[in-house]
Amino acid sequence: MKLDGTPFNLDVTLCCGQVFRWDKKDSWWYGVVGDRVLKVRQTAAELEFAGADEKLIVHYFSLNDDLQKIGAAIGKDEHIRKALKAFWGLRIIRQDPWECLVSYICATYKSIPTIRHMLLSLSSKFGEKTVLDGMMFFTFPTPEKLAGAAEKDLWACGLGYRARYVHATAKRIFENNFELERLRQLPYEQAKKQLCGFAGVGPKVADCVLLFSLGKLEAFPVDRWIARVILNHYVQQLPSKLAQKLSKREGLSNSEYAQLNAFGRVYFGEYAGYAQEYLYHYERMNA
Repeated sequence: MKLDGTPFNLDVTLCCGQVFRWDKKDSWWYGVVGDRVLKVRQTAAELEFAGADEKLIVHYFSLNDDLQKIGAAIGKDEHIRKALKAFWGLRIIRQDPWECLVSYICATYKSIPTIRHMLLSLSSKFGEKTVLDGMMFFTFPTPEKLAGAAEKDLWACGLGYRARYVHATAKRIFENNFELERLRQLPYEQAKKQLCGFAGVGPKVADCVLLFSLGKLEAFPVDRWIARVILNHYVQQLPSKLAQKLSKREGLSNSEYAQLNAFGRVYFGEYAGYAQEYLYHYERMNA
């Protein structure tokens, strides 16, 4: 598949911390999307892939997002422009909402390698096995499967206290036939409020799910990296009390989170989520 001038960086997109179940072997990236295993690699302006058609690849990697337009809209200052230049071609992946929801419930206060281990354990224990190139992969378990699991078995997958959240959320979604996809049609604030009604879902988890799986590009998740970015580069635009709190490097209350989230959405506008991901990855890579 020729990219024909479409800016895309596969490596950066898959290793910038938004997805957790992709692995690179030699020059190929392998991942599970829905019920299929994909492999994909990029050579200059060409993508090669197997296990999917071009339509799925374009959708999953958001290759139909106008990145030139997005970059122009969010490139409001020197710092974000440096991040855009460093990682140009990073795109927001359109994940499955259910897998994304569980992934970010598990991600709370955990490192990326630990999150990857938890999700691999869940998938290998409760998902369906499939094989590609002689390697074994597992689909992500359905809400029904996790709702019917014993909580102790979720603990055994390394989830710790998150096991009860995942179990409760799976039960609620399965028993009520709740369709996460329908949140896509709601305004940002309404969709966020509904997500925050699930066990283990606070404002940051909700924002991650909205951005990475439900098409809400105005979502602006705030973690310690983004809080650091704001403190180091945008602090003059914050209330002095909030700036002082940030400088102490402590956790954020929901009220403080809301203020930083609102700053990001107002300052960067309708594509604030793209700004967040470029800034997040730039900060981590330059820490």
